Amino acid sequence: MRVAVLTVSDGVSSGTREDKSGDLLDELLAGEGYEVERRVVPDERAEIARAIEELAEGGARLVLTTGGTGLAPRDVTPEATATVLDRVAPGIAEAIRADAIARTPHALLSRGVAGVHGSTLVVNLPGSPGGCRDGFEVLRPALRHALELLAGEQSVHRQT
Repeated sequence: MRVAVLTVSDGVSSGTREDKSGDLLDELLAGEGYEVERRVVPDERAEIARAIEELAEGGARLVLTTGGTGLAPRDVTPEATATVLDRVAPGIAEAIRADAIARTPHALLSRGVAGVHGSTLVVNLPGSPGGCRDGFEVLRPALRHALELLAGEQSVHRQT
Protein backbone atom coordinates (compact mmCIF):
# COMPACT_ATOMS: atom_id res chain seq x y z
CA MET A 1 0.00 0.00 0.00
CA ARG A 2 1.38 3.40 -1.01
CA VAL A 3 1.72 6.15 1.57
CA ALA A 4 3.57 9.46 1.57
CA VAL A 5 5.68 11.58 3.88
CA LEU A 6 5.56 15.31 3.15
CA THR A 7 8.26 17.31 4.90
CA VAL A 8 7.40 20.99 5.27
CA SER A 9 10.59 22.92 5.95
CA ASP A 10 12.36 25.91 4.49
CA GLY A 11 15.68 24.49 5.70
CA VAL A 12 15.22 21.00 4.29
CA SER A 13 13.83 22.29 0.98
CA SER A 14 16.83 24.63 0.57
CA GLY A 15 19.30 21.86 1.47
CA THR A 16 20.61 23.55 4.63
CA ARG A 17 19.09 21.04 7.05
CA GLU A 18 18.76 17.25 7.16
CA ASP A 19 15.29 15.72 6.96
CA LYS A 20 15.57 13.71 10.18
CA SER A 21 11.81 13.67 10.81
CA GLY A 22 11.01 12.59 7.26
CA ASP A 23 13.66 9.89 7.45
CA LEU A 24 12.22 8.59 10.72
CA LEU A 25 8.65 8.49 9.39
CA ASP A 26 9.88 6.72 6.26
CA GLU A 27 11.57 4.09 8.43
CA LEU A 28 8.52 3.64 10.69
CA LEU A 29 6.10 3.31 7.77
CA ALA A 30 8.38 0.94 5.84
CA GLY A 31 8.64 -1.14 9.02
CA GLU A 32 4.86 -1.51 8.93
CA GLY A 33 5.05 -2.78 5.34
CA TYR A 34 4.03 0.41 3.52
CA GLU A 35 5.57 1.63 0.26
CA VAL A 36 6.69 5.19 1.06
CA GLU A 37 6.88 8.16 -1.29
CA ARG A 38 8.74 11.24 -0.07
CA ARG A 39 8.33 14.91 -0.89
CA VAL A 40 9.76 18.14 0.56
CA VAL A 41 8.26 21.62 0.24
CA PRO A 42 9.05 24.98 1.86
CA ASP A 43 6.71 26.59 4.39
CA GLU A 44 4.41 28.00 1.71
CA ARG A 45 0.64 27.42 1.90
CA ALA A 46 0.07 26.92 -1.81
CA GLU A 47 2.97 24.47 -2.18
CA ILE A 48 1.89 22.45 0.86
CA ALA A 49 -1.72 22.21 -0.34
CA ARG A 50 -0.66 21.32 -3.88
CA ALA A 51 1.70 18.60 -2.64
CA ILE A 52 -1.00 17.01 -0.46
CA GLU A 53 -3.43 16.99 -3.39
CA GLU A 54 -0.85 15.57 -5.80
CA LEU A 55 0.23 12.83 -3.40
CA ALA A 56 -3.37 11.85 -2.63
CA GLU A 57 -4.49 11.96 -6.23
CA GLY A 58 -1.35 10.05 -7.22
CA GLY A 59 -2.43 7.06 -5.15
CA ALA A 60 -1.08 7.63 -1.64
CA ARG A 61 -3.60 6.23 0.85
CA LEU A 62 -1.99 8.23 3.68
CA VAL A 63 -0.10 11.52 3.72
CA LEU A 64 1.82 12.26 6.90
CA THR A 65 3.15 15.79 7.01
CA THR A 66 5.99 16.78 9.30
CA GLY A 67 6.74 20.37 10.22
CA GLY A 68 5.01 23.71 10.22
CA THR A 69 2.48 23.00 12.96
CA GLY A 70 3.71 25.44 15.62
CA LEU A 71 3.20 29.15 16.28
CA ALA A 72 6.07 30.61 14.25
CA PRO A 73 4.97 33.05 11.54
CA ARG A 74 5.91 30.61 8.75
CA ASP A 75 4.16 27.62 10.38
CA VAL A 76 1.20 27.31 7.99
CA THR A 77 0.83 23.55 7.52
CA PRO A 78 -2.53 23.28 9.35
CA GLU A 79 -4.02 26.15 7.34
CA ALA A 80 -2.76 24.70 4.05
CA THR A 81 -4.00 21.23 4.98
CA ALA A 82 -7.44 22.53 5.94
CA THR A 83 -7.92 23.97 2.45
CA VAL A 84 -7.72 20.51 0.85
CA LEU A 85 -9.61 18.40 3.39
CA ASP A 86 -13.05 17.11 2.44
CA ARG A 87 -13.72 15.99 6.01
CA VAL A 88 -11.90 16.55 9.28
CA ALA A 89 -10.91 13.80 11.72
CA PRO A 90 -10.42 15.83 14.90
CA GLY A 91 -9.99 12.78 17.13
CA ILE A 92 -6.67 11.96 15.51
CA ALA A 93 -5.15 15.40 16.09
CA GLU A 94 -6.64 15.56 19.59
CA ALA A 95 -5.18 12.18 20.54
CA ILE A 96 -1.73 13.09 19.22
CA ARG A 97 -1.80 16.38 21.14
CA ALA A 98 -3.07 14.74 24.35
CA ASP A 99 -0.27 12.19 24.23
CA ALA A 100 2.32 14.89 23.54
CA ILE A 101 1.08 17.15 26.34
CA ALA A 102 1.85 14.37 28.80
CA ARG A 103 5.46 14.51 27.57
CA THR A 104 6.13 18.24 27.11
CA PRO A 105 4.32 21.51 27.76
CA HIS A 106 5.41 22.65 24.28
CA ALA A 107 2.73 20.36 22.86
CA LEU A 108 0.23 23.03 23.87
CA LEU A 109 1.59 25.03 20.94
CA SER A 110 0.92 22.33 18.33
CA ARG A 111 -1.83 23.13 15.83
CA GLY A 112 -1.78 20.01 13.65
CA VAL A 113 -4.98 18.83 11.97
CA ALA A 114 -6.12 15.56 10.43
CA GLY A 115 -8.75 14.63 7.91
CA VAL A 116 -9.59 13.11 4.57
CA HIS A 117 -8.90 14.25 1.02
CA GLY A 118 -10.83 11.95 -1.30
CA SER A 119 -10.02 8.52 0.09
CA THR A 120 -6.65 9.58 1.54
CA LEU A 121 -6.02 10.15 5.23
CA VAL A 122 -3.94 13.28 5.90
CA VAL A 123 -2.30 13.82 9.30
CA ASN A 124 -0.09 16.73 10.40
CA LEU A 125 2.75 15.75 12.71
CA PRO A 126 5.29 18.03 14.40
CA GLY A 127 8.65 18.78 12.83
CA SER A 128 10.76 17.08 15.49
CA PRO A 129 11.81 13.43 15.21
CA GLY A 130 10.51 12.78 18.74
CA GLY A 131 7.16 14.37 17.95
CA CYS A 132 6.91 12.31 14.76
CA ARG A 133 7.81 9.08 16.53
CA ASP A 134 5.33 9.68 19.35
CA GLY A 135 2.58 10.89 17.02
CA PHE A 136 2.98 7.88 14.77
CA GLU A 137 2.76 5.55 17.77
CA VAL A 138 -0.58 7.15 18.69
CA LEU A 139 -1.86 6.73 15.13
CA ARG A 140 -0.40 3.29 14.41
CA PRO A 141 -2.97 1.06 16.21
CA ALA A 142 -5.88 2.54 14.24
CA LEU A 143 -4.09 3.26 10.97
CA ARG A 144 -4.80 0.09 8.97
CA HIS A 145 -8.44 0.12 10.01
CA ALA A 146 -8.79 3.78 8.99
CA LEU A 147 -7.22 3.10 5.60
CA GLU A 148 -9.48 0.07 5.07
CA LEU A 149 -12.56 2.17 5.87
CA LEU A 150 -11.45 4.90 3.46
CA ALA A 151 -10.92 2.29 0.75
CA GLY A 152 -14.52 1.11 1.22
CA GLU A 153 -13.50 -2.29 2.52
CA GLN A 154 -15.87 -4.24 4.72
CA SER A 155 -15.32 -3.46 8.36
CA VAL A 156 -16.01 -5.81 11.22
CA HIS A 157 -16.59 -3.97 14.48
CA ARG A 158 -16.18 -5.74 17.75
CA GLN A 159 -19.50 -6.08 19.56
CA THR A 160 -19.57 -5.78 23.34
